[in-house]
Amino acid sequence: MTAEAHTSVRPWRAIHRRPSRKIRVGNVEVGGDAPITVQSMTNTLTADAQATINQVRELADAGCDIVRVSCPDEDSTAAFKAIVKAATVPLVADIHFHYKRGIEAAQAGAACLRINPGNIGSSARVKDVIQAARDHGCSIRIGVNAGSLERDLLEQYGEPCPEAMVESALRHARILQDHDFHEFKISVKASDPFMTVAAYQQLADAIDCPLHLGVTEAGALRTGTVKSSIGIGSLLWAGIGDTIRVSLAADPVEEVKVGFDILKSLGLRHRGVNIIACPSCARQGFNVIKTVETLETRLAHISTSLSLSIIGCVVNGPGEALMTDIGFTGGGKGAGMVYLAGKAAHKMDNDQMVDHIVELVEARAAEIRAAELNAIS
Repeated sequence: MTAEAHTSVRPWRAIHRRPSRKIRVGNVEVGGDAPITVQSMTNTLTADAQATINQVRELADAGCDIVRVSCPDEDSTAAFKAIVKAATVPLVADIHFHYKRGIEAAQAGAACLRINPGNIGSSARVKDVIQAARDHGCSIRIGVNAGSLERDLLEQYGEPCPEAMVESALRHARILQDHDFHEFKISVKASDPFMTVAAYQQLADAIDCPLHLGVTEAGALRTGTVKSSIGIGSLLWAGIGDTIRVSLAADPVEEVKVGFDILKSLGLRHRGVNIIACPSCARQGFNVIKTVETLETRLAHISTSLSLSIIGCVVNGPGEALMTDIGFTGGGKGAGMVYLAGKAAHKMDNDQMVDHIVELVEARAAEIRAAELNAIS
């Protein structure tokens, strides 16, 4: 029995997701009982179609479910059609103010438009964008940021706050609803995790549409990961959220990795090898930190969900191995014990352990994939 099978039946791990209606972003479902999806955004110049195509492919290879592409000008929407054609995942066109860019992106094949209806001009222009989305099967994301709230809301509330963000979101939502358009999701992001969490909590009680989670402008790789994990993780733990984007000043692929790690930590998505490792101490029978770093790199190509424990000594090693598909526990005299499905299997020399563990993981992943294919057929 795998660790996933063990933990899935434990009531204290259960997360009861907020009921929301389901929409589609291309061929990906968001909301309802659909899996929580992971998103990222390209940072290439969109007008450079090939560079953007390459980055979309990198993100898709990392497991990204939906990719957002900024379309700030006509050159970008002109290139967007080729980018959509080459993409294997749905693309969201990021539109801020110019209604024509929204229409062009919908015509070019966008699966979703990230747009705030109240920011794009007259009611006629809003109607045109909504009609383009309807005609071309686009959903819409209303994206509210604490740093770009409407002037009247800032005057009313005095400063960015959760209440102002939620009022802005509902204001934009009403515009879509008044046009009988309901294929939309909402985000209410701030760089402050506290404000972010409070805004989403209020919004979750006010509307039933899917919610796109994120702590905006969270920072560099380490600090941004911490902020995002606190903000997004708190909301997901409370059952709030249907799709997530980790915003990092880093390679967008890192956003996808962190996003999946957050979901894996909460038992909400399972992708790749979940490595459980001790921080190491004087008891370690091998160099745990170096070994784990090597294994993370060597096993990055595995997308099948399975668990691996790498523990430096016998104090916690056997217990952790009980809960993982494969385990290695340090011993003495340059060797350790390999565990399979929670049971001690055989000893292995430390200098051969990495290659051996990689072989075991690849073999186990192949077994799992074969079993899944057999179940489908």
